[in-house]
Amino acid sequence: MLDTNLKTQLKAYLERLTRPVQLILTPDDSDKSREMQTLLSEIAELSDKISIAEDADPALRRPSFAVTSPGHDIGIRFAGIPMGHEFTSLVLALLQAGGHPPKTDAGVIEQIRAIDQEMLFEVYISLSCQNCPEVVQSLNLMAVLNPKIRAVMIDGALFQSEVEQREIMAVPTVFLNGQVFGQGRMTVEEILAKLDSSAGSKAAEKLNEKAPYDVLIVGGGPAGAAAAIYAARKGIRTGIVAERFGGQTLDTMAIENFISVQETEGPKFAVALEQHVKAYDVDIMNLQRAEKLTQQDGLHQVQLASGATLKAKAVILATGARWREMNVPGEKEYRNRGVAYCPHCDGPLFKGKRVAVVGGGNSGVEAAIDLAGIVQHVTLLEFADQLKADAVLQRKLHSLPNVTVITNARTTEVHGDGKKVNAISYEDRVSGSLNKVELEGVFVQIGLVPNTEWLKGTLELSRHGEIQTNAHGQTSVPGVFAAGDVTTVPYKQIVIAVGEGAKSALGAFDYLIRQ
Repeated sequence: MLDTNLKTQLKAYLERLTRPVQLILTPDDSDKSREMQTLLSEIAELSDKISIAEDADPALRRPSFAVTSPGHDIGIRFAGIPMGHEFTSLVLALLQAGGHPPKTDAGVIEQIRAIDQEMLFEVYISLSCQNCPEVVQSLNLMAVLNPKIRAVMIDGALFQSEVEQREIMAVPTVFLNGQVFGQGRMTVEEILAKLDSSAGSKAAEKLNEKAPYDVLIVGGGPAGAAAAIYAARKGIRTGIVAERFGGQTLDTMAIENFISVQETEGPKFAVALEQHVKAYDVDIMNLQRAEKLTQQDGLHQVQLASGATLKAKAVILATGARWREMNVPGEKEYRNRGVAYCPHCDGPLFKGKRVAVVGGGNSGVEAAIDLAGIVQHVTLLEFADQLKADAVLQRKLHSLPNVTVITNARTTEVHGDGKKVNAISYEDRVSGSLNKVELEGVFVQIGLVPNTEWLKGTLELSRHGEIQTNAHGQTSVPGVFAAGDVTTVPYKQIVIAVGEGAKSALGAFDYLIRQ
């Protein structure tokens, strides 16, 4: 299963093991079970510290395997073959079970060890989901550090009956002791915050105590990261506050146009951004959402949803954009119950089913092409009279036998049975007729909307809600700069956002030295 290069890399990692690791297989007579056994055997051959055993417990999922260490109560289990995006999760589980210390903040480790109740986390994933590994790795870390915690990764494609029984229509979906705990990407800090209701107020108290910054960046995507690095390199007191570090790159499957990096994946790019920022003296405040921008006593103040207020001489707004919603009846009601925005993440859950893709730009057409290889049929709905995607993508789309393209289609409603989606309606913009397509999933791919609702009435915005900036990144408010997808700068690209972030930091520094 593992090629020579992968074995060589894994062998080097496994040299860091400081104690024995045991892989306990719970098999059945399926091909997947035999494939799992092959994988474990190949791993065991790479280190004399790794051994394999079997467990016939009928209560356990089959096929699955546990990662543990003799004499240590470690509750990690993989119900599925953790390849693809999840291979890193397996490697980290092996290292941490084998005594290699995790690269985690000491305060977080203390929080995990302080949990004093039995917890069974079950996280349903798809191997093509780029958001799932962080959740799996966070829960595995907790299961290594605290014997009261158990974590099970479940491949939804392998345990389809469970997916249908539990009505899971989006990944990752996490259950805690049998009840839904959360959906979507979650860091270990976010998981701990959900478990500890007082965590938010404690964090707010610490933030309120922070001294004013020379430059405070709001947003942790490519623009915000670049701004933080350029500001810190000037030797000024720099802080960056973000709702989730990495921004939209966390939801990007492949990046192939960032100059000097031939190909990478969004989550890997996000990690690289954060590591680069951490190489400088930057105060990073993650999991914080900005709600208001004001000015008082010559300082800018950013009020956060947690109740904290941060102060700075200059502010750079880099809050980015998010997926645009259709704003039709049924969309919100059936979000994560058939309405999805990430075809790479949730597509495998719709294997053999009928779906629609709303949007005929590059994102929509790419989604339709990807889904066509998984689902029974794809209906692509485009509002305009023709698709807007690149010609090469359109040619590929039209070559697929299980795709229907409908233009001049205005989506009017998403229908469901109260539990999940069962149809979508659209109006033919030429004839005015109303049409209904029966299906099980709707993937929305209609562009982006800037994250500026909290800034309305504070500074000048375009009619599309984007922040107006000049050539130096300056907004209509002196001392407030902006960069990236949240601004009027055309062409929403990572490479452009990085450049704009650097420019805004230089503009902010120039502003400060002239005051």
